[in-house]
Amino acid sequence: MSITLTKAAASHVREMLLQRGHGIGLRLTTRNAGCSGYSYVLDYVDAENSTDRIFLSNGINIFINKQESLLLDGTEIDYTRCGDINMNFEFHNPNVKDVCGCGESFNI
Repeated sequence: MSITLTKAAASHVREMLLQRGHGIGLRLTTRNAGCSGYSYVLDYVDAENSTDRIFLSNGINIFINKQESLLLDGTEIDYTRCGDINMNFEFHNPNVKDVCGCGESFNI
């Protein structure tokens, strides 16, 4: 079981946590959304939950709910810049079977 951040994603998260002034890592979850079923949700973590699994990647703690382990196992999170304005996280999840046309949701 693994969840990883690329060096670029870890650097961005580290910078955001420093600007925020507190936090112990990043939470990756999913929600029911879009035409394909699920979408990713990222948030800061201030305290660990009893239902968390924690992965350390490039110096950043990544928290996921144990119930989502099968959906997220093997996911790599990257942070990319397209030009001067567009910056976003990209998710490379080997469990995804289909992605909607706009790329905002997926199914497993």
